Amino acid sequence: MNEEKKKLDIDAIPGERWFPKETTFEEDMNQYWGDWGVSSEVDTLKAVLLRRPGKEVEHFDAAEYRFADVPVDVELMRRQHDAVARIYKEHGVKVYYVEEQREDRPNAVFCRDLMFMTPEGAIITRPGMAARRGEERYIAKALADLGVPIVRTINGDGMFEGANAMWVDRKTVVLSTGSRCNCSGYEQVETELRRMGVTEVIHMQQPYSNIHIDGLMNAASNDVVMVHASQVPYDVLDVLKRKGYKVLEAPSTTEVRETFGCNFVALSPGLVLMPEGNPRCQALLEENGIKVLTVDVSEIMKGRGALHCITAFLKRG
Repeated sequence: MNEEKKKLDIDAIPGERWFPKETTFEEDMNQYWGDWGVSSEVDTLKAVLLRRPGKEVEHFDAAEYRFADVPVDVELMRRQHDAVARIYKEHGVKVYYVEEQREDRPNAVFCRDLMFMTPEGAIITRPGMAARRGEERYIAKALADLGVPIVRTINGDGMFEGANAMWVDRKTVVLSTGSRCNCSGYEQVETELRRMGVTEVIHMQQPYSNIHIDGLMNAASNDVVMVHASQVPYDVLDVLKRKGYKVLEAPSTTEVRETFGCNFVALSPGLVLMPEGNPRCQALLEENGIKVLTVDVSEIMKGRGALHCITAFLKRG
């Protein structure tokens, strides 16, 4: 006679009890990283990253690094840089610094080129010039120390510099190709932006005579943009006009090219900080309702860049 077999009653393996927090990275930013993020060129500026000129500007070959032939007054350059930082602070902007940098990179003062800030964090660039490559490592270190997320570092054969991109609004970015941004760099940046919800990436071909957008075009408010008309493609401005922007044509090629009349920084919509020495560009902005502050950055301009070039935005709005 067979004995009745006992059936083993084995407990079921329990299901997952830790469920995901279904929020976006942008929504989590303040809680886990800090008050960072940019999706505008004009919303109230709240935090920036700068590189105060260090040992790298004390001894270098001007021709090798594309500086002007006139020698740089190092201490004056530092005082002018400090004056810019002071104006930012007076307008409620938190100013952070890249404390460490290679001593053979005098262009490192131009921080805009080394990163592009997004709503989710920074894209670390890969400069086009051999004379600048490697600066981005120290921007990355400064951002990591601050707790700013790094969402991508341009890699492979990609080249891209931060001034090759310009926010139009949260869903729209102008992205340029030229000697400082190739197709690979463009595609890497476009991929990140579209993943973040950017739906319109406007391609801008940089002219042979210019390397960055901010030397040719800059927004002063949510509906006013100043441009060097002969150098900005029609298709780019057509998009801006359709979005409600009034296009102001810089009245002086000399001011655009030599004293950086388009290379200003919006402190808030309708309030900009502009390099001294651009009376015609300044007057045109003021005639169109833009309040303009000016600051002397003549020594910094010997490196062929100005206010927008030295300022990496970390937080707007």
